[in-house]
Amino acid sequence: MKKILLVPFILLLIGCKKEQTQKVSTILKTVHDDHSFSEPTKAVVRHLDLDIAVDFDKRAISGKASWQIDNIAKGTEIIFDENTLDILKVTLGDDEKVTEFHLGNDVEFHGKPLHITIEPNTTKINIYYNTTKDAIALQWLNPLQTADKKQPFLFSQGESIWSRTWIPCQDSPGIRFTYNAKVTVPKALMAVMSAENPQQKNNTGVYQFRQTKAIPSYLMAIAVGDLQFQAIDGRTGVYAEPSVLKKAANEFAELGNMVKSAEKLYGQYRWGRYDVLVLPPSFPYGGMENPNLTFLTPGVLAGDRSLTSLLAHELGHSWSGNLVTNATWDDIWLNEGFTTYVEHRIGEEVFGKAEAKMQDVLSRKVLSDNMAEYGKDNPDTRLKVNTSGKNPDDGLSDIPYEKGYAFLQTVEAAVGREKFDAFVKSWFDDHAFQSVTTADFVDYFNKNLIRGDKVLEKKINAKGWIYEPNIPSNIITPVSEDFNAIDKIQRTWRQTGIKGLASKIKSTNEKQHFIDYLPEDLTPAEMQTIDKEFNFTKGGNFVIKRQWFVQAIKHQYKAAYPDIESFMIATSRTGSLMTLYKEMIKTAEGKARAKNIFEKAKPGYHLTTVEAIENIVNKA
Repeated sequence: MKKILLVPFILLLIGCKKEQTQKVSTILKTVHDDHSFSEPTKAVVRHLDLDIAVDFDKRAISGKASWQIDNIAKGTEIIFDENTLDILKVTLGDDEKVTEFHLGNDVEFHGKPLHITIEPNTTKINIYYNTTKDAIALQWLNPLQTADKKQPFLFSQGESIWSRTWIPCQDSPGIRFTYNAKVTVPKALMAVMSAENPQQKNNTGVYQFRQTKAIPSYLMAIAVGDLQFQAIDGRTGVYAEPSVLKKAANEFAELGNMVKSAEKLYGQYRWGRYDVLVLPPSFPYGGMENPNLTFLTPGVLAGDRSLTSLLAHELGHSWSGNLVTNATWDDIWLNEGFTTYVEHRIGEEVFGKAEAKMQDVLSRKVLSDNMAEYGKDNPDTRLKVNTSGKNPDDGLSDIPYEKGYAFLQTVEAAVGREKFDAFVKSWFDDHAFQSVTTADFVDYFNKNLIRGDKVLEKKINAKGWIYEPNIPSNIITPVSEDFNAIDKIQRTWRQTGIKGLASKIKSTNEKQHFIDYLPEDLTPAEMQTIDKEFNFTKGGNFVIKRQWFVQAIKHQYKAAYPDIESFMIATSRTGSLMTLYKEMIKTAEGKARAKNIFEKAKPGYHLTTVEAIENIVNKA
């Protein structure tokens, strides 16, 4: 019976794969990506077989990237992206016929085009290469930079255009491929990737990986270290260093329920397992949604599960971003705005409406602060941005996240949650494993939600939200009864005293809201009184410390300065550090301190973090 059923199943898979390939090809014909040298309408990659060795002594990856390609134009050249790689040789086919290649001119942020000579019938290209010390995607840590301080560690970070610094690839989010990998590492260590992963070390140091879903290059990811695994339920679990594993598993105990809640809202989770990897502190982001294995900062380990909304965000990318991907970095809001919306919906399902309301208010403040920093007429406050000629990482502000979320909230309010849920689910289903543009979304939105209703179209004002700067007037103003109570306390504590407030302001959200709205004319003495009551300087979790330290810098609360410096050296979360450095350089004394701290911290920062902070302190 099994053999009989297998035949139609295989035919179905072949049909689905063919249909998927056709859809991808259609999109490629209409999308130009300024941030890739590749010309995918002529020749495009479809599958990668990667065979690499990780050398911690040389701090290099070496090996072979074998690409199966579709030579659409039947031409004699294919172009890849590379940046700082050492290309040793290129061959064609299984018989490894040596072919010519050459590198084009270097372009800032983007590296060089790798031109490879092919034949009209070429279907396979083998690129032999080494990475170099300048590979921005790779962070090599010595043992002292890890949690357990016994073994070295390596992790990658490919978004936006850094995968080309560790793999020669067509590095555009509009180009998708499947991959297999063989990775050789020191026997004391374990390798994991954005793919199906092992759950324990072996005694050979050789690990095999398979990613059967077509992904863009920025989601290629690898980590190597002294890792262990602990399951949470049948399809979720945690990887971490041994000393961190138990704490991480406890922190993420709701992970399985989060996946189920997301499926209830937006349909089947299509990636098989969903695991998380807790990285050392030099990871530059809160999290990265690598398929099958989200990479997370250890800063999320608060001990009370109060920061797991970050995990809900990365999980949300399994639908928005990984399943349906922005075709270019100008369309990043399609990834991040949708995912922030999904994150809030998952949070409401798992943690309740009161929590969701608080998160909404916090979210809106982030948007308001960003708008104040950018200026209401700044073109970078549009959802559909223009990153041509720039480092696309510059588009990764909070604007696409929070303005995108506010826009989708506005749509939900206009059409009703039930109707909007059905729309979002169909958007994911109809564009699964595809890369899409803002124009694709607007067309789908008009056909499937607006449907010629001019009143509804005007009420939502999608054009204003997506293509124009500033925030349209129909933005939803969130209200949290819990925060209203905090606001009352904020208006009276100077008269009634601060003592006893720690028993009324307990949760991370409540503390953050209280800190964020402290009076502008706060004195250092008042800061000290507040700190004595709440112990923010010494006892807060990552988010509380960050928000409190902003106030400490602003109001020159010098008792916190040593802890601020330790905090800024201990983490490499780019966005959080940028917030603190920007506040610090507002005074002459602060500028000097910022430069001093940066020089001490730089060796432990990720290279993308170093670039971002240099732009701040060098302006000071």
